[in-house]
Amino acid sequence: MKAVFKIINNQIFLSCAIMFVGLMHSELAYSLITDEQLSKFESIYEQELAEINRCNNQKAYEFKVCSTALKNEGNAPYILRAKDSKGTIVLFHGLSDSPFFFRSIAEHLHRNQFNIVVPLTPGHGKLDADDDMQDSQLQARWYQHVNDVMRIFTSTEQPIIVGGFSTGAAFATWYSIRNPDNITALLSFSGALELSSSAESMSRIWGIKTLSKWLDGEYETQGPNPYKYPKVASYAGLVLMDVIYDIRDYLETNEVKFPIFAAHSMSDTTTLFSGIERLTNAVSGEHTIFKIDESYALCHADLVLDQVQINGIAFKKSMVDVREECAVPMANPLHQQMLDTLTFFIEQQIGQPSELPQ
Repeated sequence: MKAVFKIINNQIFLSCAIMFVGLMHSELAYSLITDEQLSKFESIYEQELAEINRCNNQKAYEFKVCSTALKNEGNAPYILRAKDSKGTIVLFHGLSDSPFFFRSIAEHLHRNQFNIVVPLTPGHGKLDADDDMQDSQLQARWYQHVNDVMRIFTSTEQPIIVGGFSTGAAFATWYSIRNPDNITALLSFSGALELSSSAESMSRIWGIKTLSKWLDGEYETQGPNPYKYPKVASYAGLVLMDVIYDIRDYLETNEVKFPIFAAHSMSDTTTLFSGIERLTNAVSGEHTIFKIDESYALCHADLVLDQVQINGIAFKKSMVDVREECAVPMANPLHQQMLDTLTFFIEQQIGQPSELPQ
């Protein structure tokens, strides 16, 4: 069953009294993330980044893992700890991106009393990522990272929700369909579950990965956005397709059930909405789809960004051709409505079921 929130001309065609939802489950309370969990989280990046340093800019409720190997602290993985938390939400960022992209969503959910974990995918956020983006073991490293992170936070009795943006949504889906008993719900933002027909066709060409490494050349990490690589490595994109194929193959032979929240722009030509439809048809559960109409012309990478993040990026327009579509990041005009719908969905999953207000 799906609840579809379609956004056209700034209207939601299924009204929700979001402001009252938080009051419905106020009796739910769990302890803070433990020091042991924080230590295990940091140890993941001691191996990945080699050298861990003290962070210069960190909030009182935040645990961040910094390193001189990173482009800046905004690329660092972080945890937001909530007092009397209702549960833990793990959010994986996208390909060529960093944990920065989830900052607005993470802060919103933290204000709603959730512990938030935003990991750093292997090969990302670094000053030098050339070896990573040509690593023949990249897919195995990605899978191991997802499993290592989830193992830390599924060891408690708290509700665990896992989600991701773009490629991160593919990681979250890959984990969820194999471990449905470990999660309360799955969240997808611009989920990379189906790419363009040309991208998918190219991934099937024999020897294309070897060729892509050669075409990528020396991978550039510095560009107009300090929290994102200038381009997606061709080889890494092909590895993403392997992840997508793994998900499809698994769902063809296995039945799984859990609720899904998916937010997607109908203008997204990078990751197609048909991939989300395929997933929600294959997975049983009460699903909520937040569709942003084509009239908004919202680009793939902009769905998770609010105006505060746009200001923080301080994007260097002089380094791009501003006439190109989606060249300059823009805030999602329906960001708050998306967050309100997301909050309602999550509250429904961790508490007693209730009807959507009409």
